[in-house]
Amino acid sequence: MSEFQIANPVKTHRHIGQAISLHGLRTEVQRADGINAKIAVFLTNLVGSMWCAYAFALLALIGLRPALKPGGEGLIAWIAQTFLQLVLLSVIMVGQNVQSVASDIRSQHTYDDTVQILDRLDIHTKGGLKDLADVIDRLEATLKQQDGRS
Repeated sequence: MSEFQIANPVKTHRHIGQAISLHGLRTEVQRADGINAKIAVFLTNLVGSMWCAYAFALLALIGLRPALKPGGEGLIAWIAQTFLQLVLLSVIMVGQNVQSVASDIRSQHTYDDTVQILDRLDIHTKGGLKDLADVIDRLEATLKQQDGRS
């Protein structure tokens, strides 16, 4: 068995809790520079939460009854113009957040694996490729000497 372990693949569904929560919103807003950036971070995190998607779905459902009345916009127009636009906005943002969190973790795993590989190359080859080339040269010289004796 190998003496080092490779990290398990990062699965997106494990990170959905981080992406849909408003937990940590205050910290993110405080890190932003300037009032406009703070407002943008706050609104982006608020609209990009599942709670906002639920609120938008409720708001859209409230508008369903007037849309179905005679002279209203109709069911298809309500779905396309109201429900999909309101609800999918938040759901797509949540999906992007989930993918972003998983991607960040995958990138960190890749970096950690690369550092570990480079460290092992330096430790186990005692200097890297030059030492390996020197060993190969010595082996070739030894083989030539043995061929000359036989």
